[in-house]
Amino acid sequence: MMAMTAPGKSPLLLLDGASLWFRAYYALPESITAPDGRPVNAVRGFIDMMAALMARTEPSRLAVCLDLNWRPQFRVDAVPSYKAHRVAEAVPGDAESEEVPETLTPQVDMIMDVLAAAGIATAGADGLEADDVLGTLAARERQDPVVVVSGDRDLLQVAADEPNEVRVLYVGRGLAKAELFGPAEVAEKYGVPLHRAGDAYAELALLRGDASDGLPGVKGVGEKTASTLMLRFGSVAALREAVLDPKSDLAQGIRAKLAAASDYLDAALPVVRVVTDADVHLSRSDIIPSTPADEARLSELASELGIANAVDRLVTALSTHCAH
Repeated sequence: MMAMTAPGKSPLLLLDGASLWFRAYYALPESITAPDGRPVNAVRGFIDMMAALMARTEPSRLAVCLDLNWRPQFRVDAVPSYKAHRVAEAVPGDAESEEVPETLTPQVDMIMDVLAAAGIATAGADGLEADDVLGTLAARERQDPVVVVSGDRDLLQVAADEPNEVRVLYVGRGLAKAELFGPAEVAEKYGVPLHRAGDAYAELALLRGDASDGLPGVKGVGEKTASTLMLRFGSVAALREAVLDPKSDLAQGIRAKLAAASDYLDAALPVVRVVTDADVHLSRSDIIPSTPADEARLSELASELGIANAVDRLVTALSTHCAH
């Protein structure tokens, strides 16, 4: 596997909170309970994932990014089908489903309590998704390289080599099978131009559609065709110019499909792109503390929730990180 970041540099670690605790919830059985019987599978799994990620990336700073609105109005206004299926019903076992299972909802509050006691920052932006928070914090960072951790492929668009190094650790198949993406890996895996791999990935998703987000895509254009078009034209803007140019050698079938999707392409481009200039609020400094902010409270939570071993691993990760 490629190095997580440039040698000798400690990254800013940005975690997609909901993406990770959904995965923790479905990865561990609900039989993992607190002494009073409440399920704590997501809490334990999330804390263990966070400790493991800290050990793996050796960050100097860390923020858990939150969805303050997982279905922002501007995206729904542009594409009414955006995540609409997730409103209708949760799909059992689907970590992408946003309707939170009733036994997960209280665990999110427990996770927030643990993060606060540990002294780990959370970050959010009013009216926006965690994707936008991650995108903004990654885009504005100049001090340290960045590692973004998510199970959402949309975040691949933030991978960058400049003006700052941003890597995306994609955990859609679990932490053990995590894949690390820089621009080169995005370009190779998805067949998009290397020189603008992040933006091109977002435009690829626009063309082919994304069922998990309710984006219809261009009718009749799948992943392979979308990749071919992106490699040939470099951008959706250049492709659309070719559609309008009667002298271009774009095949008539593709030209007709893209022309028919003109309104969709106008509306959906801002939907697929993550916001990179959001007004992000941090709960506290993102510098990782060497010891918990409130040891007594953290110890109380560990006992109350029956997660002492997971909390011990987190405390060890906090103290170990300071040795690097």
